[in-house]
Amino acid sequence: MPAASSDTVVPLLSEHNVPTTSRKEKQPSVSGAVFNVSTSIIGAGIMSIPATLKVLGVVPAFVLIVLVAVLVDVSVEFLLRFTYAGGSTTYAGLMRESFGAVGSVAVQISVMITNLGCLIIYLIIIGDVLSGDQSGEGSVHLGILQEWFGIHWWNTRDVAVLFIVVFVMLPLVLFRRVELLSMSSAVAVLLAVVFVGICSAMAISAVVKGQSWSIRMLPQLDDQAGFFNLFTAIPVIVTAFTFHFNVHAIGMELGKPAAMTTAVRISLILCALIYFSIGLFGYILFGDSTEADILVNFDQATGSTIWSLLNDIVRLSYALHLMLVFPLLNFSLRANIDELVFPNKSVLAHDTKRFLLLTFILLTAAYLIAIAIPNIWYFFQFMGSTSAVCIAFIFPGALALRDVHGISTRKDKITGATMVILAVVTSTIAISSNIYSFGN
Repeated sequence: MPAASSDTVVPLLSEHNVPTTSRKEKQPSVSGAVFNVSTSIIGAGIMSIPATLKVLGVVPAFVLIVLVAVLVDVSVEFLLRFTYAGGSTTYAGLMRESFGAVGSVAVQISVMITNLGCLIIYLIIIGDVLSGDQSGEGSVHLGILQEWFGIHWWNTRDVAVLFIVVFVMLPLVLFRRVELLSMSSAVAVLLAVVFVGICSAMAISAVVKGQSWSIRMLPQLDDQAGFFNLFTAIPVIVTAFTFHFNVHAIGMELGKPAAMTTAVRISLILCALIYFSIGLFGYILFGDSTEADILVNFDQATGSTIWSLLNDIVRLSYALHLMLVFPLLNFSLRANIDELVFPNKSVLAHDTKRFLLLTFILLTAAYLIAIAIPNIWYFFQFMGSTSAVCIAFIFPGALALRDVHGISTRKDKITGATMVILAVVTSTIAISSNIYSFGN
């Protein structure tokens, strides 16, 4: 089937697959899709970007960010093209067309691992920012609420996170259409820009005052372990750009493949600029002392009242950003669980009882796990090396190679094979390096 031209208005999905609410309500805008895609991309991964610059060096990190963004654009184009050819309404349905039930379940499990892991990590980070980290593994870090008001029962980790879950996240996750989250997504993107702006101002000020750290343009390879350590940075970047689980939810409501492609490309450019900016300025600010989670660096005490205030603003703005990212990842997580557990039921948005049941179960589970296991950072690294890589590259590449609709060109198949091979090789090395580092 020939690809539609960019000037032709073609539904992303066949008419009978579009929910009636989508047809009756105002058509979602490209700008709303840009905000939702960008917010899906910019999550907890942004906090690890400065550390990847420390490992890779500035130039290789920039090249890697651009390369991953380009590959993500290609993989999303595969998803949209095969969706248009077959008429699937979900990522899992698209994989079912090519690989049967095994492909469908593989996507659903990968999305569950990736998104539930991210939601738990978001709550952990929010808890760290508001109520500090008192895990007992060393120095105790107070949260913003405790720094401002002292330690009380109402600003302990359990109570503060519960308040956020009930009064901030619950109202947002109850929206049944992803387009309705476009305004909160716009605020989330703005907060990310504010975060970058403050970091850049602090870094420039440090450079002017001669207080900045020296940075490396290229990686420092002292031994074999240092070389293999480079591969641990790749899953971080891949995870940071993984949003494929929301392509169908956003694209189905937007309606036109060309419009969705435009929204994705604008979002990728915007997010790549944000990622590299925060990576560069964060690295300039903290140099070789840059932590795997740069929020830990901003948690350190300073002798300046202004800098302490800026540190608090950075931490608080990012916590607010994660609160607004949470409902978008929850949206696709809930949809995939519903599709796996209730494959023959009606559309989830039309079944209030099932919708509320899944929503409350997921929110409760994320909260309880975040409180019970406050430090699962190694899980985040493993997740980026496995499920996120599958969602972003292996599955889309496999679709192009399988080509059940006969629409893949020779170039598509070469690109798909390259994506799969690179993903498998780099992920294997990254997992091995993480296991080796963890064992030592």
